[in-house]
Amino acid sequence: MKTEAKPGDLVEVSLMKASYQGTLLESPEPGIVLLKLNSGYNIGLVKKEINEIKILKKAEREKEKGPELKKDNEKPDIAIIMTGGTISSELDSKTGAVSWLTTPEKLFRFYPEVFDKVNVIKVEVPFMMGSENLGFREWQKIARVAVKLLNNPEIKGIIITHGTDTLHYTSAALSFFLRDLHKPVVLTYSQRSTDRASSDANLNLQCAAIVATSEIAEVVLVGHASTEDNYCYALRGTKVRKLHSSRRDAFKPVNAKPIARIISNADDSRIDILGNFNKRNQHGKVILDSKFEDKIALLKFYPGQDPDILDYYRKRGYKGIVIEMLGLGHVATSESRNSWTRKIKEIQKKGMIVCAAAQTIYGRLNPMVYSTGRELTRSGIIFLEDMLAETAFVKLGWVLGKTKNKEEVKKLMLTNIAGEFNDRLEE
Repeated sequence: MKTEAKPGDLVEVSLMKASYQGTLLESPEPGIVLLKLNSGYNIGLVKKEINEIKILKKAEREKEKGPELKKDNEKPDIAIIMTGGTISSELDSKTGAVSWLTTPEKLFRFYPEVFDKVNVIKVEVPFMMGSENLGFREWQKIARVAVKLLNNPEIKGIIITHGTDTLHYTSAALSFFLRDLHKPVVLTYSQRSTDRASSDANLNLQCAAIVATSEIAEVVLVGHASTEDNYCYALRGTKVRKLHSSRRDAFKPVNAKPIARIISNADDSRIDILGNFNKRNQHGKVILDSKFEDKIALLKFYPGQDPDILDYYRKRGYKGIVIEMLGLGHVATSESRNSWTRKIKEIQKKGMIVCAAAQTIYGRLNPMVYSTGRELTRSGIIFLEDMLAETAFVKLGWVLGKTKNKEEVKKLMLTNIAGEFNDRLEE
């Protein structure tokens, strides 16, 4: 069986009783033909059982230039910060996996529709990493780049492309790091890579561009509102969580409404406001406030858990911990053989700050309802009402970067700084 097909070509492979269409991959074994199906899965076929490999479309092998960045004076100017993630990846025809779109030109080649709405006058690439590898230093690096762009009077707003796994941590961090924000900061993503027909990247970027030029002067996350390619939501950076591992509408608002619905298609392009937000202000400068205490932890309580785990953090010099508690704010108390009350009091006397967030995700902590909660309240824990655990973790590091005084920490943790608290819970 002879063929002129090469890795990267779209082909149809015919066997005696079946045929398969997909992208030809470089095979690790000479007797196997490796194919990436349109579903995204790879399949290996025995070469001697193949009748024909028909080329449907040759791969583009020459280095392509991105669209020429001609400025349209009728369109607003924005900037993009690329940090990695699936939205910044493409199919590697040799491995069948995805690799980074390492240049802005490659990104623009995949998403030319963005230029129908805006001029992208600046692109910054502080790093290219999967979001599971990010930490507070990367959050600080993104914030430094963002401040520089936001204080450029030509730029109406910025888009940050980012992996999904820790996107809600980054959105929370930027919500606290960027003070006096007067322009939109829009984080967006893709659950499926650009080579997939079902990729959500294009609509997400188009909607992000609309929000980046809107009146919403906040850190927001923009992405699919449903599994269909019909519209996106803009979600507040401190009230959002990834709630599905693979769906295109993985991110949902928690205890809050979406700020806006965004529609972008051939017939309609608009933003419908659904909630309150801070409005754009043409005056003043964005201030970088990114000092961060990284000796903090996020701990999930489970039934029967030994409270001595708290000593692990204390002995290693941790300054604060957020405990995801059960129900209205409960962990094992004096009625249990594994009571946490004494240990929580002990580590606080030795200087550690202890905060409580809801393990339930939705709802608000209220430790005064049951005796269990009242006992814990007397121990000195800071109960964080409806604040998300991930947001609480980030905020605690940010607050401890300012002060280690417990009363000052408590005051700041309970102050609504970036919309992390809601007086009225919304579904």
